[in-house]
Amino acid sequence: MKYLGILEGLLFVVGDEGITLESICKIMEKSETEVKDLLKKLKEKYEDESSGIRISYLGDAFKLTTKPEHKEFYKKLVGEEGSSKLSASSLETLAIIAYNGPITRAEIDEMRGVDSSYVIRRLIAQDLIKVSGRSELPGRPNLYEVTKYFLDYFGLATIHDLPKLEQEESEEEDLYSTIFKEN
Repeated sequence: MKYLGILEGLLFVVGDEGITLESICKIMEKSETEVKDLLKKLKEKYEDESSGIRISYLGDAFKLTTKPEHKEFYKKLVGEEGSSKLSASSLETLAIIAYNGPITRAEIDEMRGVDSSYVIRRLIAQDLIKVSGRSELPGRPNLYEVTKYFLDYFGLATIHDLPKLEQEESEEEDLYSTIFKEN
């Protein structure tokens, strides 16, 4: 079955970037149904415990990734550097951008209550966020949004896979509804 080998080679060559279903169909000159069947067969092949990789669908693309159950060995290979961990301020800024992006630095600063310039520069350097355009506000500040790497890093297929936020009622809303319930 040469097409299974071709698909495997494509996934290997694209690496971390991944490849969309549409691109695979176009390259292999196969229908979506045929490619999905090939992906399913290859995925089943990798499910065997003798395999160290799997096919993942992250950031709207298929890619080869390592199996999480082997994580302890991969950590030994690359070492556990503290610099690869995200700080609380980085996580807070990422959450604001992920849920509200595209968003300006001033809007991020306002939500956080502190200057976010340094954190934003670090997140851009780590390829977790990117400049996605310019705002229409005076001065035309940069707009920031999360990257495909962000989706990979957190194991999300799309930004819509983020957990839903529960909104708390503010005291004003409680006071308002209480006043009218009493009458």
